[in-house]
Amino acid sequence: MTIKDPTTFDVIVVGGGNASLVSALSAHRAGARVAIFEAATREERGGNSRFSSGIFRIPHNGLSSVEPLLDGKALDDVKYCRMKPYTPETYGSDINRTSKGQCDHAQVAVMLNHAFETVTWMKEELGVKWQLPLGKFFDREKIIKAQGVVDMPPWDTIMAIGEGTGLMEALWEAVEKTNIYVSHGAPVADLIADGDTVKGVTVRHREVTASYYGQVILGCGGFEASARLRRQYLGEGWDLVALRGSRFNTGTMMEKAVAAGAGAAGHFGGCHATPHDLNAPKVLSPNDTDTMSRYSFPYSIMVNAEGRRFMDEGENHFSLTYAKTGAAIVRQPQATAFQVFDQKTLHLLEPRYAVASPVQADSLEELAEKIGVDVNAFCATVNEYNAAVPTDAVEKFNAFALDSVSTGTALSIPKSNWALPLDQGPFVAYGVTCGITFTYGGLKTDDAAHVLNEEGLIMPGLWAVGEIAGGFFAFNYPGGSGLTKGAVFGRIAGQTAAERAKGLRVEM
Repeated sequence: MTIKDPTTFDVIVVGGGNASLVSALSAHRAGARVAIFEAATREERGGNSRFSSGIFRIPHNGLSSVEPLLDGKALDDVKYCRMKPYTPETYGSDINRTSKGQCDHAQVAVMLNHAFETVTWMKEELGVKWQLPLGKFFDREKIIKAQGVVDMPPWDTIMAIGEGTGLMEALWEAVEKTNIYVSHGAPVADLIADGDTVKGVTVRHREVTASYYGQVILGCGGFEASARLRRQYLGEGWDLVALRGSRFNTGTMMEKAVAAGAGAAGHFGGCHATPHDLNAPKVLSPNDTDTMSRYSFPYSIMVNAEGRRFMDEGENHFSLTYAKTGAAIVRQPQATAFQVFDQKTLHLLEPRYAVASPVQADSLEELAEKIGVDVNAFCATVNEYNAAVPTDAVEKFNAFALDSVSTGTALSIPKSNWALPLDQGPFVAYGVTCGITFTYGGLKTDDAAHVLNEEGLIMPGLWAVGEIAGGFFAFNYPGGSGLTKGAVFGRIAGQTAAERAKGLRVEM
């Protein structure tokens, strides 16, 4: 991009993930001159979105309403699927329940009202290609063969073809078709502010720190990549957990914005933290993408390093429990757990387990020895669990619905659904630890993504979208809603930032 003044733009976007690029493209389509500053290199760009499943949770009226969103090459899956409606009321209830009422209800309403039109716009205007996530959480061919027609969870509505990597490739391709200025390996170091008004940013290049002026949209993630801030806000042990997302999400601009007067909002002691392969690297490489998560735990019993269960594996569908399960694992000895399956449920394991290193044994005693847990404690745990399982569990088991096959009140920690006996060897165990994805606390924003100061007033010239904006999620998280939130508010922020820039040009 060639401009007369290389330091002045209408809109400056900080970050290179889903929320940032939607913001930049929205602003560009509104007529703004846009710049993107991305801390990552070109090879590592894409933020946490790159490491995601690419699933967008949106309200809809059933499969017939979702089908027009799908790419032509993905329409074949429709004949193998059924999908009930997922209403805005149900979606809102899921967010309210998982956040224990601590969500910003006005912002939730905005997301629910604009989600469907936003993903439609992303398809039609930005070139994102959508498919049904039929083969994401189950082996596609096995499930089709076993079920014929699959009842898809209506909340796991659509997924970008190529998952998070495909989503980011599509969005970056859309950016590169424009004259948006892009600078990689260019971490933003601070805001340029006069009172509450933000006028630009300073960028730390390799040889110089430079100043750039324009409306600023922060979309550079939470503080999950900072061991220092994790320990400060999340507590003991969190500085040592594995990172499931981008290593560039260090929280720098959250802290700089607060130092400039921005308010903070949300659950700073909470985060999206999942069951993560025990042997995964502490920091994922860009090529690892979304391969290390282990979400089939509702069909297992999960024990800690002492051989004892510590949570209700079947509390709800995994998409409503997986994001808090990592935190439960952190609290266990050595931050380690084992998901234990028998032969009745191995066919239900999601495809990501294919890259794991399972431990198999013909007996429970042998399995305990192999995974290094106390044999007596582990066998006692399994025997007590099996005794609590209802006698008709196998007949009533339904892997695709809350089946109420439960241990009831027989155990101090129940298993509320999918409580099959663990009795058909060989037995298989997968070691897991905690992988942190993103943090819940962040900057205080309104329902148009403006950053608010400590007194609750808009800071002119500053917006925050995606994970850096707090107040939306707390305690837990409905899977697929983060990408949706980022895109909805990114589109809004881009439009409003472009409008403000245009108004300032008219005044001049």
